[in-house]
Amino acid sequence: MIWTTTPWTLPANRAISIAPDFDYALVQIDGQAVILAKDLVESVMQRIGVTDYTILGTVKGAELELLRFTHPFMGFDVPAILGDHVTLDAGTGAVHTAPGHGPDDYVIGQKYGLETANPVGPDGTYLPGTYPTLDGVNVFKANDIVVALLQEKGALLHVEKMQHSYPCCWRHKTPIIFRATPQWFVSMDQKGLRAQSLKEIKGVQWIPDWGQARIESMVANRPDWCISRQRTWGVPMSLFVHKDTEELHPRTLELMEEVAKRVEVDGIQAWWDLDAKEILGDEADQYVKVPDTLDVWFDSGSTHSSVVDVRPEFAGHAADMYLEGSDQHRGWFMSSLMISTAMKGKAPYRQVLTHGFTVDGQGRKMSKSIGNTVSPQDVMNKLGADILRLWVASTDYTGEMAVSDEILKRAADSYRRIRNTARFLLANLNGFDPAKDMVKPEEMVVLDRWAVGCAKAAQEDILKAYEAYDFTKWYSV
Repeated sequence: MIWTTTPWTLPANRAISIAPDFDYALVQIDGQAVILAKDLVESVMQRIGVTDYTILGTVKGAELELLRFTHPFMGFDVPAILGDHVTLDAGTGAVHTAPGHGPDDYVIGQKYGLETANPVGPDGTYLPGTYPTLDGVNVFKANDIVVALLQEKGALLHVEKMQHSYPCCWRHKTPIIFRATPQWFVSMDQKGLRAQSLKEIKGVQWIPDWGQARIESMVANRPDWCISRQRTWGVPMSLFVHKDTEELHPRTLELMEEVAKRVEVDGIQAWWDLDAKEILGDEADQYVKVPDTLDVWFDSGSTHSSVVDVRPEFAGHAADMYLEGSDQHRGWFMSSLMISTAMKGKAPYRQVLTHGFTVDGQGRKMSKSIGNTVSPQDVMNKLGADILRLWVASTDYTGEMAVSDEILKRAADSYRRIRNTARFLLANLNGFDPAKDMVKPEEMVVLDRWAVGCAKAAQEDILKAYEAYDFTKWYSV
């Protein structure tokens, strides 16, 4: 007995996942027997409205491995497989598994050599030949059709509406689906990229220092890097693959250089306008021009090549510092590290400084819809750029940085005090000529010598704070 909140994925089912250490019960219901986790029998029977049932026996999940079951309407058999992702939190303890429609399912499918079936096209409709009543149907309109199929085949025990979480597009806030499709990857382990990257991380100064542990954890646990995208904009991968073998053209690097020269002259469109015969000649009929574009993080992660490597005076040197928000450990900092380490065996930077995000006076994320944004240009027009600079210097950038009209007003008050103090000191120096009026320390009265010593100590503290990028300490001094 399996359950799912996405009936539309059932055509792609290729297995049933169970937990090896759970007890599973064979339960008789109305003359038929079903298997589900023993600890869930009572709650499941109550949920589906069954009061008359009998537990015929129990067995560990591990003993059910590779037992064959018939797909309820596709007509082929699927195996029971063992997975650590199966829980007793919900459902029946037996999980519908479609390797073509989910990361966990894909991983366990690879382990068992399951077919990665993906019957859904890029437009979100079922491909021809999926199932007579489903071909061409949008998956979000297919749930009722699949439920009707299950009912028709006598395989449906229960159906109900329920609230549950569902993945949505971060930008458009609309539901998304998972589809397994062929992509291009950078391996993290085949050539030792992960190990070398972790080694390079230790040679970089991370500011704040917790940044090192953060990116180490991300690199250590990240999957292979999928660098291909199916978009009509972006940097083309400029690859040609053989129609039959799907192997890259043996002159791939040479062809990339040729494409790059054309792009340099005519822009990105040069790739899309390129006829393969222009650079492949008689081989053109044997190869397919790959339409994929690069992950944008590959673009940004390559900037060290165009900023540092192309300048003779920086030859062999890493950038002094990369500076961005803390979200870039997973983004720019990591992609730059991956590319530089893969190409040159070393990190592209010597220091990495991360800062928090700007929030409003109540600690809320700034949003145009809420109306709590603060425009830097408006602040400069109203209070002046120095006030904005002083606010930045006075705020601990290692965490979220709160800003509001009231906070900026306090910064303006502090600025006036600093400015007035500086004007007072400068006024007292009117007519002072160091060449003629400077007093040697040993000739000073004790109080003056003490004051000069305090000023020197403050100066040293400020310089150390600058060197350590500890701007709040400078502000407090």
